[in-house]
Amino acid sequence: MKPDSLLCGGPADPLINNRWSEAKANHWYENQGWLVGCNYIPSTAINQLEMWQQDTFDTFTIDKELSWAQKLGFNTVRVFLHHLLWQQDDGGFLARLNNFLSIAQRHGIKTMFVLFDAVWDPYPKLGKQPDPKPGVHNSGWVQSPGAEILKDQNSYDLLQNYVQGVIGHFKNDDRVLAWDLFNEPDNMNQASYNDTDYGVEKAELSLGLLKKTISWSRVINPEQPLTAAPWQYDWTEKEKITVLDNYMFSHSDVISFHCYENSQKIAMRVLALQRFNRPIFCTEYMARHNGSTFEEVLPVLKNYNIGAYNWGFVAGKTQTHYPWDSWNKKYLDEPEVWFHDIFHASGKPYSQREIDVIHKLCKKPDHDDCNQLVA
Repeated sequence: MKPDSLLCGGPADPLINNRWSEAKANHWYENQGWLVGCNYIPSTAINQLEMWQQDTFDTFTIDKELSWAQKLGFNTVRVFLHHLLWQQDDGGFLARLNNFLSIAQRHGIKTMFVLFDAVWDPYPKLGKQPDPKPGVHNSGWVQSPGAEILKDQNSYDLLQNYVQGVIGHFKNDDRVLAWDLFNEPDNMNQASYNDTDYGVEKAELSLGLLKKTISWSRVINPEQPLTAAPWQYDWTEKEKITVLDNYMFSHSDVISFHCYENSQKIAMRVLALQRFNRPIFCTEYMARHNGSTFEEVLPVLKNYNIGAYNWGFVAGKTQTHYPWDSWNKKYLDEPEVWFHDIFHASGKPYSQREIDVIHKLCKKPDHDDCNQLVA
Protein backbone atom coordinates (compact mmCIF):
# COMPACT_ATOMS: atom_id res chain seq x y z
CA MET A 1 0.00 0.00 0.00
CA LYS A 2 1.36 3.41 -0.96
CA PRO A 3 2.07 6.00 1.77
CA ASP A 4 -0.31 8.55 0.22
CA SER A 5 -3.26 6.29 0.94
CA LEU A 6 -2.09 5.62 4.47
CA LEU A 7 -2.37 9.25 5.51
CA CYS A 8 -5.32 11.53 5.95
CA GLY A 9 -6.10 13.59 2.88
CA GLY A 10 -6.42 10.51 0.69
CA PRO A 11 -6.51 10.25 -3.08
CA ALA A 12 -9.82 12.19 -3.25
CA ASP A 13 -8.05 15.35 -2.09
CA PRO A 14 -7.33 17.48 -5.21
CA LEU A 15 -4.17 18.79 -3.57
CA ILE A 16 -2.92 15.21 -3.28
CA ASN A 17 -3.73 14.65 -6.95
CA ASN A 18 -1.65 17.71 -7.90
CA ARG A 19 1.22 16.56 -5.75
CA TRP A 20 4.36 15.26 -7.43
CA SER A 21 4.37 11.49 -7.78
CA GLU A 22 6.97 9.53 -5.87
CA ALA A 23 8.66 8.71 -9.18
CA LYS A 24 8.86 12.37 -10.22
CA ALA A 25 10.17 13.48 -6.83
CA ASN A 26 12.83 10.78 -6.71
CA HIS A 27 13.91 11.40 -10.31
CA TRP A 28 14.26 15.11 -9.54
CA TYR A 29 16.35 14.32 -6.47
CA GLU A 30 18.64 11.92 -8.29
CA ASN A 31 19.66 14.78 -10.58
CA GLN A 32 20.65 17.09 -7.70
CA GLY A 33 23.58 15.24 -6.16
CA TRP A 34 24.00 15.38 -2.40
CA LEU A 35 22.59 18.69 -1.19
CA VAL A 36 24.44 20.22 1.73
CA GLY A 37 24.34 23.77 3.06
CA CYS A 38 22.98 25.97 5.78
CA ASN A 39 20.17 28.25 6.85
CA TYR A 40 21.52 31.61 5.76
CA ILE A 41 21.10 35.21 6.78
CA PRO A 42 23.93 37.76 6.40
CA SER A 43 25.74 38.64 9.61
CA THR A 44 24.61 42.26 9.19
CA ALA A 45 20.87 41.43 9.46
CA ILE A 46 18.96 40.66 12.65
CA ASN A 47 15.97 39.16 10.85
CA GLN A 48 14.26 38.58 7.50
CA LEU A 49 13.07 42.17 7.23
CA GLU A 50 16.51 43.66 7.73
CA MET A 51 17.96 41.18 5.27
CA TRP A 52 15.58 42.14 2.44
CA GLN A 53 14.47 45.77 2.92
CA GLN A 54 15.98 48.13 0.37
CA ASP A 55 17.92 50.26 2.87
CA THR A 56 19.62 47.26 4.50
CA PHE A 57 19.93 44.76 1.64
CA ASP A 58 23.67 44.08 1.93
CA THR A 59 24.90 42.50 -1.31
CA PHE A 60 28.55 43.03 -0.38
CA THR A 61 28.25 40.89 2.74
CA ILE A 62 26.04 38.32 1.02
CA ASP A 63 28.57 37.89 -1.79
CA LYS A 64 31.47 37.63 0.64
CA GLU A 65 29.80 35.13 2.95
CA LEU A 66 28.43 32.95 0.17
CA SER A 67 31.96 32.77 -1.22
CA TRP A 68 32.95 31.18 2.10
CA ALA A 69 30.05 28.75 1.74
CA GLN A 70 31.28 27.81 -1.73
CA LYS A 71 34.82 27.22 -0.48
CA LEU A 72 33.46 25.12 2.34
CA GLY A 73 31.69 22.86 -0.17
CA PHE A 74 28.11 23.98 0.39
CA ASN A 75 25.85 23.93 -2.68
CA THR A 76 22.55 25.16 -1.23
CA VAL A 77 21.13 27.59 1.34
CA ARG A 78 17.74 27.89 3.01
CA VAL A 79 16.59 31.51 3.25
CA PHE A 80 13.55 33.06 4.96
CA LEU A 81 11.23 35.60 3.33
CA HIS A 82 8.42 37.73 4.80
CA HIS A 83 5.00 38.75 3.49
CA LEU A 84 5.43 42.34 4.73
CA LEU A 85 8.24 42.80 2.24
CA TRP A 86 5.84 41.98 -0.60
CA GLN A 87 3.26 44.41 0.78
CA GLN A 88 5.89 47.11 1.18
CA ASP A 89 7.30 46.96 -2.35
CA ASP A 90 6.55 43.85 -4.38
CA GLY A 91 8.59 44.89 -7.43
CA GLY A 92 11.61 45.91 -5.40
CA PHE A 93 11.35 42.77 -3.29
CA LEU A 94 11.35 40.52 -6.37
CA ALA A 95 14.31 42.44 -7.78
CA ARG A 96 16.29 41.88 -4.58
CA LEU A 97 15.37 38.17 -4.57
CA ASN A 98 16.63 37.97 -8.14
CA ASN A 99 19.83 39.73 -7.14
CA PHE A 100 20.37 37.29 -4.28
CA LEU A 101 19.77 34.30 -6.56
CA SER A 102 22.32 35.62 -9.02
CA ILE A 103 24.93 36.03 -6.30
CA ALA A 104 24.23 32.53 -4.99
CA GLN A 105 24.40 31.06 -8.48
CA ARG A 106 27.83 32.61 -9.05
CA HIS A 107 28.97 30.61 -6.04
CA GLY A 108 27.39 27.36 -7.22
CA ILE A 109 24.59 27.59 -4.67
CA LYS A 110 20.88 26.90 -5.11
CA THR A 111 18.31 28.45 -2.78
CA MET A 112 15.40 27.02 -0.86
CA PHE A 113 13.03 29.87 0.06
CA VAL A 114 10.83 29.77 3.18
CA LEU A 115 7.56 31.70 2.82
CA PHE A 116 6.04 31.62 6.33
CA ASP A 117 7.53 31.18 9.80
CA ALA A 118 5.80 30.64 13.16
CA VAL A 119 8.84 31.22 15.37
CA TRP A 120 10.07 34.14 17.53
CA ASP A 121 8.54 37.67 17.63
CA PRO A 122 4.82 37.47 16.76
CA TYR A 123 4.51 41.20 16.06
CA PRO A 124 6.70 42.04 13.03
CA LYS A 125 6.98 45.63 11.83
CA LEU A 126 8.53 47.16 8.74
CA GLY A 127 11.15 49.87 8.94
CA LYS A 128 14.24 50.07 11.08
CA GLN A 129 14.68 46.85 13.01
CA PRO A 130 15.76 46.71 16.68
CA ASP A 131 19.36 46.27 17.73
CA PRO A 132 20.23 42.84 19.12
CA LYS A 133 19.64 42.27 22.81
CA PRO A 134 23.12 41.55 24.20
CA GLY A 135 23.78 37.84 24.50
CA VAL A 136 20.30 36.71 23.43
CA HIS A 137 19.75 34.08 20.73
CA ASN A 138 17.66 35.38 17.80
CA SER A 139 16.44 38.37 19.79
CA GLY A 140 15.04 40.11 16.69
CA TRP A 141 13.73 37.31 14.45
CA VAL A 142 10.07 37.76 13.48
CA GLN A 143 7.14 35.55 12.60
CA SER A 144 5.41 35.66 9.22
CA PRO A 145 2.57 36.24 9.35
CA GLY A 146 2.35 37.75 12.81
CA ALA A 147 -0.19 36.98 15.49
CA GLU A 148 -2.68 39.58 14.32
CA ILE A 149 -3.12 37.84 10.97
CA LEU A 150 -2.79 34.26 12.16
CA LYS A 151 -5.56 34.75 14.74
CA ASP A 152 -7.89 36.21 12.11
CA GLN A 153 -8.72 33.43 9.66
CA ASN A 154 -10.69 35.88 7.50
CA SER A 155 -7.43 37.69 6.73
CA TYR A 156 -5.58 34.70 5.28
CA ASP A 157 -6.64 35.42 1.71
CA LEU A 158 -4.71 38.71 1.91
CA LEU A 159 -1.58 36.57 1.71
CA GLN A 160 -2.49 34.91 -1.59
CA ASN A 161 -0.86 37.57 -3.76
CA TYR A 162 2.38 37.22 -1.80
CA VAL A 163 2.52 33.44 -2.14
CA GLN A 164 1.53 33.33 -5.80
CA GLY A 165 3.49 36.46 -6.72
CA VAL A 166 6.80 35.15 -5.36
CA ILE A 167 6.41 31.53 -6.46
CA GLY A 168 4.94 32.58 -9.80
CA HIS A 169 7.84 34.91 -10.56
CA PHE A 170 10.45 32.18 -9.99
CA LYS A 171 8.42 29.08 -10.86
CA ASN A 172 10.71 28.13 -13.77
CA ASP A 173 13.96 29.45 -12.29
CA ASP A 174 16.52 26.70 -11.74
CA ARG A 175 18.39 28.90 -9.25
CA VAL A 176 15.53 28.11 -6.84
CA LEU A 177 15.84 24.59 -5.46
CA ALA A 178 12.55 24.24 -3.58
CA TRP A 179 9.79 26.08 -1.73
CA ASP A 180 9.46 25.56 2.02
CA LEU A 181 5.97 26.85 2.69
CA PHE A 182 5.75 27.13 6.49
CA ASN A 183 8.49 26.83 9.11
CA GLU A 184 7.47 25.02 12.32
CA PRO A 185 3.83 26.14 12.11
CA ASP A 186 2.87 24.80 15.55
CA ASN A 187 5.86 26.21 17.47
CA MET A 188 4.48 27.97 20.56
CA ASN A 189 7.70 29.85 21.42
CA GLN A 190 7.43 28.68 25.00
CA ALA A 191 11.04 29.54 25.84
CA SER A 192 10.88 33.06 24.40
CA TYR A 193 7.67 34.92 23.54
CA ASN A 194 5.33 32.12 24.68
CA ASP A 195 2.46 32.48 22.22
CA THR A 196 -0.31 32.00 24.78
CA ASP A 197 -2.55 34.41 22.86
CA TYR A 198 -3.09 31.60 20.37
CA GLY A 199 -4.09 29.21 23.12
CA VAL A 200 -3.93 25.57 22.05
CA GLU A 201 -5.29 26.57 18.65
CA LYS A 202 -2.06 27.82 17.06
CA ALA A 203 -1.51 24.51 15.29
CA GLU A 204 -5.08 24.52 14.04
CA LEU A 205 -4.80 28.10 12.82
CA SER A 206 -1.50 27.38 11.09
CA LEU A 207 -3.00 24.31 9.45
CA GLY A 208 -5.74 26.49 7.97
CA LEU A 209 -3.16 28.88 6.51
CA LEU A 210 -0.98 26.00 5.32
CA LYS A 211 -3.89 24.43 3.44
CA LYS A 212 -4.54 27.68 1.61
CA THR A 213 -0.84 28.17 0.91
CA ILE A 214 -0.51 24.72 -0.62
CA SER A 215 -3.62 25.31 -2.71
CA TRP A 216 -2.33 28.67 -3.99
CA SER A 217 1.05 27.09 -4.75
CA ARG A 218 -0.44 24.13 -6.61
CA VAL A 219 -2.29 26.54 -8.89
CA ILE A 220 1.06 28.08 -9.84
CA ASN A 221 2.52 24.58 -10.39
CA PRO A 222 6.22 25.49 -10.04
CA GLU A 223 8.98 23.35 -11.48
CA GLN A 224 10.48 23.19 -7.99
CA PRO A 225 9.09 20.88 -5.27
CA LEU A 226 7.02 22.04 -2.31
CA THR A 227 7.70 21.03 1.28
CA ALA A 228 6.96 21.94 4.91
CA ALA A 229 8.86 20.62 7.90
CA PRO A 230 7.55 19.05 11.10
CA TRP A 231 9.95 19.42 13.99
CA GLN A 232 9.05 17.84 17.31
CA TYR A 233 6.72 14.82 17.51
CA ASP A 234 6.97 11.07 17.03
CA TRP A 235 6.63 10.01 13.38
CA THR A 236 7.47 6.34 13.78
CA GLU A 237 3.88 5.15 13.44
CA LYS A 238 0.89 6.52 11.55
CA GLU A 239 -1.22 6.61 14.71
CA LYS A 240 1.31 8.83 16.51
CA ILE A 241 1.53 11.55 13.86
CA THR A 242 -0.33 14.76 14.68
CA VAL A 243 -2.94 16.13 12.29
CA LEU A 244 -0.66 19.02 11.28
CA ASP A 245 2.44 16.87 10.77
CA ASN A 246 0.32 14.36 8.89
CA TYR A 247 -0.88 17.07 6.54
CA MET A 248 2.65 18.31 5.89
CA PHE A 249 3.93 14.83 5.12
CA SER A 250 1.00 13.91 2.89
CA HIS A 251 1.06 17.13 0.83
CA SER A 252 4.81 17.70 0.41
CA ASP A 253 6.54 16.75 -2.83
CA VAL A 254 9.72 16.11 -0.86
CA ILE A 255 9.78 15.30 2.85
CA SER A 256 11.57 17.67 5.21
CA PHE A 257 12.08 17.67 8.96
CA HIS A 258 14.06 19.34 11.75
CA CYS A 259 16.18 17.60 14.37
CA TYR A 260 18.61 19.12 16.86
CA GLU A 261 19.51 15.80 18.45
CA ASN A 262 22.45 13.41 18.30
CA SER A 263 23.36 11.03 15.50
CA GLN A 264 21.38 8.09 16.88
CA LYS A 265 18.17 10.08 17.22
CA ILE A 266 18.45 11.77 13.85
CA ALA A 267 19.03 8.35 12.24
CA MET A 268 15.85 7.09 13.91
CA ARG A 269 13.91 9.98 12.40
CA VAL A 270 15.35 9.33 8.96
CA LEU A 271 14.41 5.65 9.15
CA ALA A 272 10.87 6.58 10.20
CA LEU A 273 10.50 8.94 7.23
CA GLN A 274 11.90 6.58 4.62
CA ARG A 275 8.54 4.81 4.45
CA PHE A 276 7.15 7.76 2.48
CA ASN A 277 9.36 6.75 -0.47
CA ARG A 278 10.31 10.35 -1.21
CA PRO A 279 13.48 12.45 -1.03
CA ILE A 280 14.21 13.65 2.50
CA PHE A 281 15.70 16.95 3.67
CA CYS A 282 16.81 17.80 7.19
CA THR A 283 16.32 21.54 6.91
CA GLU A 284 17.49 22.32 10.45
CA TYR A 285 20.13 20.58 12.58
CA MET A 286 23.36 21.33 14.46
CA ALA A 287 23.19 22.49 18.07
CA ARG A 288 26.49 21.69 19.71
CA HIS A 289 25.14 21.75 23.26
CA ASN A 290 22.65 19.03 22.31
CA GLY A 291 25.19 16.68 20.77
CA SER A 292 24.05 17.70 17.28
CA THR A 293 27.44 18.41 15.71
CA PHE A 294 28.93 18.26 12.25
CA GLU A 295 31.21 15.42 13.32
CA GLU A 296 28.31 13.32 14.62
CA VAL A 297 25.35 14.19 12.41
CA LEU A 298 26.58 15.18 8.96
CA PRO A 299 28.05 11.73 8.18
CA VAL A 300 24.68 10.17 9.02
CA LEU A 301 22.84 12.55 6.70
CA LYS A 302 25.30 11.88 3.90
CA ASN A 303 25.11 8.12 4.43
CA TYR A 304 21.32 8.21 3.95
CA ASN A 305 21.56 10.83 1.16
CA ILE A 306 19.54 13.36 3.15
CA GLY A 307 19.64 17.02 2.12
CA ALA A 308 21.39 18.75 5.03
CA TYR A 309 20.97 22.34 6.23
CA ASN A 310 22.57 23.27 9.55
CA TRP A 311 21.23 26.31 11.37
CA GLY A 312 23.45 29.35 11.09
CA PHE A 313 26.52 30.30 9.11
CA VAL A 314 28.23 33.52 10.25
CA ALA A 315 27.88 34.74 13.84
CA GLY A 316 26.30 38.16 13.57
CA LYS A 317 23.25 40.15 14.59
CA THR A 318 21.07 37.08 15.04
CA GLN A 319 23.48 35.92 17.79
CA THR A 320 22.56 32.30 17.26
CA HIS A 321 25.98 31.24 18.53
CA TYR A 322 24.38 31.88 21.94
CA PRO A 323 22.12 29.03 23.10
CA TRP A 324 18.33 28.95 23.25
CA ASP A 325 18.36 29.32 27.05
CA SER A 326 19.90 32.80 26.70
CA TRP A 327 16.31 34.06 26.78
CA ASN A 328 16.17 33.06 30.44
CA LYS A 329 19.84 32.87 31.44
CA LYS A 330 22.17 35.86 31.27
CA TYR A 331 25.40 35.39 29.32
CA LEU A 332 27.98 38.05 30.17
CA ASP A 333 30.54 36.67 27.74
CA GLU A 334 30.40 34.91 24.40
CA PRO A 335 29.91 31.18 25.06
CA GLU A 336 33.05 29.08 24.84
CA VAL A 337 31.05 26.43 22.99
CA TRP A 338 28.99 28.05 20.26
CA PHE A 339 25.43 26.82 19.88
CA HIS A 340 25.02 27.41 16.09
CA ASP A 341 27.08 29.11 13.35
CA ILE A 342 30.37 28.22 11.66
CA PHE A 343 32.32 31.45 11.08
CA HIS A 344 33.19 34.65 12.85
CA ALA A 345 32.26 37.78 10.89
CA SER A 346 35.93 38.05 9.90
CA GLY A 347 35.72 34.69 8.13
CA LYS A 348 37.73 32.86 10.78
CA PRO A 349 36.16 29.45 11.51
CA TYR A 350 34.82 28.71 14.96
CA SER A 351 36.46 25.29 14.66
CA GLN A 352 39.01 24.21 12.07
CA ARG A 353 38.21 20.60 12.97
CA GLU A 354 34.64 21.15 11.84
CA ILE A 355 35.85 22.74 8.62
CA ASP A 356 37.96 19.65 7.97
CA VAL A 357 34.97 17.37 8.53
CA ILE A 358 32.74 19.37 6.19
CA HIS A 359 35.46 19.53 3.52
CA LYS A 360 35.98 15.79 3.67
CA LEU A 361 32.27 14.98 3.43
CA CYS A 362 31.72 17.49 0.64
CA LYS A 363 34.81 16.11 -1.15
CA LYS A 364 36.27 19.53 -1.76
CA PRO A 365 39.39 19.05 -3.93
CA ASP A 366 41.04 22.23 -2.61
CA HIS A 367 41.51 22.00 1.13
CA ASP A 368 41.25 25.66 2.17
CA ASP A 369 42.66 26.51 5.56
CA CYS A 370 41.44 29.30 7.87
CA ASN A 371 43.51 32.00 6.21
CA GLN A 372 42.33 31.10 2.71
CA LEU A 373 38.70 31.26 3.80
CA VAL A 374 39.03 34.82 5.02
CA ALA A 375 37.97 37.18 2.24
